Amino acid sequence: MKPRIDRTEFGSITIEGTVFDHDVIIRLRGRTEKRKKKLSKAIFGTSHVVSLAEAEYIFEKGAERLIVGGGQNGMVKLSDEAAGYFKDRNCEVELLPTARAVEVWNQAGGAVIGLFHVTC
Repeated sequence: MKPRIDRTEFGSITIEGTVFDHDVIIRLRGRTEKRKKKLSKAIFGTSHVVSLAEAEYIFEKGAERLIVGGGQNGMVKLSDEAAGYFKDRNCEVELLPTARAVEVWNQAGGAVIGLFHVTC
C-alpha cells in the first residue's frame, strides 16, 4: 500500500503521521527507509547528485515510475549514468521540488517508488 505523505518542510517529511528528519525512499510496497546518500556523496562529494550506485539501490524490479523530491529548492539532480539506468529499465523519473513531488506522489497510481530530499 502506498503511504500518504502528510507534509514536508525544510528538514523533515511527515508520512502517515510519522515525522522523518532525513531523506527517505518509499518502496513499491510502501515501506519507508532512510536514503543511503553516502552512495552518491562518495562519488560526487555531495548528496545533490544521484550516482549510478545510488540509482541501483533505489530501483526495484517492477517499478514503472520514480518520483524524486529534489529538495525544498530543487537542488537534487540525477547524474547522466543514473538517468540512463532508470531509462534502460523503463522507469520514468519525475524530478520536482519536494513540496510539489509530495502532491504528485499523493495522486500517483501504479508501480511507483519515491526519493525525497528534505533540505536544500
